[in-house]
Amino acid sequence: MARYQNIFTQIQVVGPPDTPPPIDPDFRTKKTRMSRLLGWFGNPQIGPVYLGYTGLASAISFFIAFEIIGLNMLASVDWDVVQFIRQLPWLALEPPPPSAGLSIPTLQEGGWWLMAGFFLTASVILWWIRTYRRARALKMGTHVAWAFASAIWLYLVLGFIRPLLMGSWGEAVPFGIFPHLDWTAAFSVRYGNLFYNPFHCLSIVFLYGSTLLFAMHGATVLALGHVGGEREVSQVVDRGTAAERGALFWRWTMGFNATFESIHRWAWWFAVLTPLTGGIGILLTGTAVDNWYQWAVEHDFAPAYEESYEVVPDPVDDPANEDLPGMRGESTAQWEPTPYVPAEEPEAPEDGADGAAAVEGVDAEGGEDAAADPASEGTSGQPETGAAAPESERLPDEAAAAEPEGAAPEPEPPAPSETAAPSEPEAPSAMTPEQP
Repeated sequence: MARYQNIFTQIQVVGPPDTPPPIDPDFRTKKTRMSRLLGWFGNPQIGPVYLGYTGLASAISFFIAFEIIGLNMLASVDWDVVQFIRQLPWLALEPPPPSAGLSIPTLQEGGWWLMAGFFLTASVILWWIRTYRRARALKMGTHVAWAFASAIWLYLVLGFIRPLLMGSWGEAVPFGIFPHLDWTAAFSVRYGNLFYNPFHCLSIVFLYGSTLLFAMHGATVLALGHVGGEREVSQVVDRGTAAERGALFWRWTMGFNATFESIHRWAWWFAVLTPLTGGIGILLTGTAVDNWYQWAVEHDFAPAYEESYEVVPDPVDDPANEDLPGMRGESTAQWEPTPYVPAEEPEAPEDGADGAAAVEGVDAEGGEDAAADPASEGTSGQPETGAAAPESERLPDEAAAAEPEGAAPEPEPPAPSETAAPSEPEAPSAMTPEQP
């Protein structure tokens, strides 16, 4: 029956639990149980679980960080549980603003983010210590711990090391699902596209390569399960038919000789180098390189775009403009334009006693003819008992009547020359200017 088993028809054999070797002091749980769901994918046994002091401290620190992030997200939707569940992928706990620098801001201005980041970092580091110590206690190699350290390196670069070098906590990544993806996209656009970052390229190569290697290895072991391919450790030191067939298959299909040991070394290095090279690329962004596309063009790593417009030299770099103000950092206040201030309009004379006195003076000098002059009455625009028009708006006859006796006449304007353009015809006397 075993040769016909696959992931869908796997027979789950339930027997006595696997008892690990004794460890002193023993902080393991005592009970074990079987999970049919886990049995569809691998070993169905759960437990015993070892926690220890570092494991307990790591779990408590993670719980505190998780609660800070979750409660801040819940508060951002006014403590509405329905909206919290509905908008959870878009909710975030943002870092302090760039203006805060490396200071410790108030809780609402990024202090919660700093506190959550502290406890989350403590949890991760404590878990690494636990991983390393458990490997030593079980007389294992420390390959798992150092692979985990590579992932911690990328985490620290994004949230701690690079913000320190940039001088602002605002350079860190927010906590949230979509917000941290938005941060990644904005980060790439801001620094000229991370596709031109050579360490980012290496990280992608190792990422895709590790997935391919793990898929190839897992498929090979499953394909050799009917001849004992799952006993990999014994096949490493004492090569049997499963190891022989697997190596022959890959030598035939890709011309590369892979053994039960070498495939694990290849996969381990590819997986470890993924966050290691990615962290180096992030660390150099903004600190050593401001625009990766320009860097790629300068180093013949990417072609330059065709220039659609004529390149105009900067006038500051032109030696002929050396003496101009403002070209070498001098103050430009001496040649800045004066701000426009509108002129005040003259006030019109008020109606009343002064206007009536002016009318009486005109009647006294001109007599009945001036008072009865229809042109004067029609052009003034005022009723018979009203005030006279201002002097600037009076017609020639009206101005002559208002002049006192013995006043010198105003000089006549010079006659236009024959070559000058004809002036516009004067308006008829009936057209009078508007009264102020």
